[in-house]
Amino acid sequence: MDSDELPVLIIGDVHGDLERLFQALKPYPAAGWRTIFLGDLVDYGPFGVGALRYARDRANSTVLLGNHEVAMLEALRDPARIGFWMGIGGQRHDLDELAKDAALQQWMRERPALLRLPDRTLVQHCGSDTYGALIDHGDVDPVAAVNVRVRELLANGGEARLWEMLSGKNIFTTQPERLDRWLEVTGSRRVVFGHNPHRASKPETYHGGRAMNFDGGFSRYHRKFQRHSPLGASVAPLPPIGD
Repeated sequence: MDSDELPVLIIGDVHGDLERLFQALKPYPAAGWRTIFLGDLVDYGPFGVGALRYARDRANSTVLLGNHEVAMLEALRDPARIGFWMGIGGQRHDLDELAKDAALQQWMRERPALLRLPDRTLVQHCGSDTYGALIDHGDVDPVAAVNVRVRELLANGGEARLWEMLSGKNIFTTQPERLDRWLEVTGSRRVVFGHNPHRASKPETYHGGRAMNFDGGFSRYHRKFQRHSPLGASVAPLPPIGD
């Protein structure tokens, strides 16, 4: 079956908690789902590179770029940035492992920032329209244009700009007008994201389902993890539009 025909499984910020990821995915075999990782697989937890490799190799999967992947790549390119990266949860053993794996480095630099699904769901890392700074007037496909420019920035030392773009706060919760405009600009019907942890027992939904947050504080190593953070708040099937 083509992956576009499979039901969609969304995975919020893993942050190095590979063991909990394995637990969360038990009900969702790779062959039966199109799996989309929202970025930030690395940092805080001890298995960041392992999580990247697992996500890369899982069948029918797409991995989006998160701000922590950007910071890690910058630390790899510029040793002066290692201190900053470790200050936001970077694990030195992960950086050393990544330095030995050129293929994984290249794969990370090729990750999309945006993904539009056939039902016109837009998937991205953070709940913000900051990506729009990379859209030029006249772009026929704004989503494709953003992804091209993200790859160009990663290839040319532009991590600082990407860090700011991918670290945007969740504005869609309180600013429905900007949400509507972002959906209009990208030709989408709803947007799905992670990045800013919520405290609901399942993915948090805003404005009649036009925005959904799948970062439920998944990683046990993250400072915002709480013992009542359920797996299903970050790892869950994407409901049909209108449900």
